Amino acid sequence: MRFLTALFTALVLAFPAFAEAPMGDDGLHKPAWLRETFRDMHEDLAEAEAEGKRLLVIWEQRGCIYCDKMHKEVFPDPRVETRITEDFFVVQMNLFGDVEVTDFDGEALPEKDMAMKWGVMFTPTMMFFPHPDEVEEGATARQIAQDVAIMPGAFAAGTTGDLLTWVVEEGYKTDENFQKYHARKINERRAAE
Repeated sequence: MRFLTALFTALVLAFPAFAEAPMGDDGLHKPAWLRETFRDMHEDLAEAEAEGKRLLVIWEQRGCIYCDKMHKEVFPDPRVETRITEDFFVVQMNLFGDVEVTDFDGEALPEKDMAMKWGVMFTPTMMFFPHPDEVEEGATARQIAQDVAIMPGAFAAGTTGDLLTWVVEEGYKTDENFQKYHARKINERRAAE
């Protein structure tokens, strides 16, 4: 029995991707790459830009089986985890939370009310934001994120990784929409096998 315990411990230490992200008091996963902020969207976007990263807001809720799947199977994938860690400033919001969020238009509401304002109905939902100089004055986060990408739902590591890369490469500014980009990447990976 000691041997199995030692073997399991060695595997977890050798392969941290298999270690599960801790849970917070709010019942949401708390991986190391999440940022704790005051949830002021202008400040978060400016801080992301200062670090050379893209702002990503991820909406989750307690008991969400799809959020759980993302944190256990998708985010730990080395391709996804590396991309998130190196290129994104990630702020987590709780679909039914009470923490105050200040929108780009200046309105401050609890998370649960901001979710309604932004039209967030599913968890997880990932909202990607442009660079600060591309934010239209007076627009809401929903309006701003629509110009980049909003991903409602759980997707496999390949799709999620491709979306993260497409955002970093600013594919949303090109004629190649994400679906075409993703199909091209799948074909490139198959050809390389």
